[in-house]
Amino acid sequence: MNSLNPGAYLSGLNIDVMRFGLEAITGLLERFGFPQNDYFTLLIAGTNGKGSTAAMTASMLREAGFRTGLYTSPHLVDVRERIVLDGKKIPGRDLGRILSEIQAKAPEPVSYFEALTAAAFIYFQRARADIAVMEVGLGGRLDATNVCRPLVSVITNIGLEHTAYLGRTLTAVAGEKAGIIKQGGVCITGATQKRVADHLASVCRRKKARLFRLGKDFEIIGRKDGTVDYFGINRKISSLRIALSGGHQLANAALALAALEVAEESGLKIRDAAIRAGLRKTRWEARMEILHTRPVFLLDGAHNPSGARVLRRALEEDFSFRRLILIFAVLSDKDYRTMLQKIAPLASVAILPPLPTGRAVPPEQLAGLMKKMGFTAVVAGTVDEAVSLALAMAEEGDMICALGSLYLAGEVKQSFHQMNSCGKARRTEKK
Repeated sequence: MNSLNPGAYLSGLNIDVMRFGLEAITGLLERFGFPQNDYFTLLIAGTNGKGSTAAMTASMLREAGFRTGLYTSPHLVDVRERIVLDGKKIPGRDLGRILSEIQAKAPEPVSYFEALTAAAFIYFQRARADIAVMEVGLGGRLDATNVCRPLVSVITNIGLEHTAYLGRTLTAVAGEKAGIIKQGGVCITGATQKRVADHLASVCRRKKARLFRLGKDFEIIGRKDGTVDYFGINRKISSLRIALSGGHQLANAALALAALEVAEESGLKIRDAAIRAGLRKTRWEARMEILHTRPVFLLDGAHNPSGARVLRRALEEDFSFRRLILIFAVLSDKDYRTMLQKIAPLASVAILPPLPTGRAVPPEQLAGLMKKMGFTAVVAGTVDEAVSLALAMAEEGDMICALGSLYLAGEVKQSFHQMNSCGKARRTEKK
């Protein structure tokens, strides 16, 4: 493999293939001397909000002066987005070199996600990271990230997702997520359902791990001026400003703050000033991100019913519009019928493009479902076509919202990048 071309090796690994189990990545990392054990880690799982929570956590750690790694998935445009150190993507040369070593040393074939997870662990070690914030890919117990020894395991929330892999009940899903709780460790969660909370408590008792729950052991309260007050496990911080949009980000911020409180027990000093600056400076793409202002074009990564519910609340409470035009595409393992039931009633029309993955629901199938549900839908040939059509449809006071999949979010971002490069976006603005 050309060590300067990370795509050469990754392209041979099917991104749509998911493998559960820690044997392959453990065997691989053993060949590299278990790099994940050479720095502190924080591990974040959950149905929704784990990426935002990870981004806020990493931002605050970086402001506190720690050399901070951040590993997230999936990427939107560039695979290097997944592996970030101090706010900068891994250089392509470094990623290519590490992947070349992985290809040579792997004792058995690895999956796309396993290769990138191993690359992240190795890169953070070689770059002398102080701490890495690792976002779980899917589930927790058998996810490749779960080979680290985290200072704290965060479970943002629990909802029904990936039921073919994680189980068809909340308790079953919670059991998979709870797999990241370590013996004698610490778990922080924002899960509110009684049966989920009871299950997490039971796991923590069995593993002699401490459990801290949002709303019980720590909380965050919004103020009229738009700031928030954090009442933590051991500290209180007033008048914090959260950069990420949406009321749901308060809970994510509280989880990030609680995780840092636990991290401080290991000697990581994080002053209030770093917390304030980190929350204020956090950037996280495709989370209620405004790409265009006339008309307003909102891009959100909502990809399950819980996310759609949060997005609907934000559209109703935080935005005003004459008509709403949706761009919607989704993967087949999602509960897309429920998603549409929650979000489609707000829209005048939905534009349905295809996605570049075999896991996506064909737009024609979605169009038939929406027609049966009584909603208006139009099939587009590509995401570029969907974006152009939405911009052409939108009139003064209208709003466009793209959601359903992070695959879609990445395609929309690329579409806007191409439009801006050609100066098209300016020409589409309504005068």
